[in-house]
Amino acid sequence: MTGKQGWLTAQPWLSLVVRLSMAGILIFAAIPKLEDLPASVRAVRAYRLLPEAVVPTVGNLLPFFELLLAVFLILGLFTRLASIVWLLMMVGFTIGVIWVWIKGYSIDCGCFGGGGDVPEGTTNYPFHLAERLGFSALGAFLLIFPRSKFSLDGWMNSTPYNFDQENGDHDSVAQSDVAQTPEGS
Repeated sequence: MTGKQGWLTAQPWLSLVVRLSMAGILIFAAIPKLEDLPASVRAVRAYRLLPEAVVPTVGNLLPFFELLLAVFLILGLFTRLASIVWLLMMVGFTIGVIWVWIKGYSIDCGCFGGGGDVPEGTTNYPFHLAERLGFSALGAFLLIFPRSKFSLDGWMNSTPYNFDQENGDHDSVAQSDVAQTPEGS
């Protein structure tokens, strides 16, 4: 098996692991917020970044949005779009962490429940930024390689593949192309 053939075999499995990991992270983040919605609102408020009028809405809806995105990822439905949404969320969360760090606020980010102001010296913003970078890497991988095993995307977009065993070429073949070739007749 050549390197290209190995990658073509492994990539859908890797994307499955990444997709389910992202869904797990979202579920792990959403459940504590759902159990204590006032804490979720406090966490959003602690950033002092959004207008107060929208803070309760964002704090209350965020965990439901996270769960909805997790469902799309678990199902493998609109995977590339889900990874874009994930990446936009990571950009927003990263901006929030940088904002509070620059402003000198001492907060618990509330990413996985809790949140709000905390005593000075108890935050670790470099860790939170590194965590966001890692989460962004997952999203970028899935954006580039959305094809994964056990996905509704794959089921809905079933296209036969032409795999030339001799030279390792792998191309999608449209049904009309198959029907027009002598071998497809």
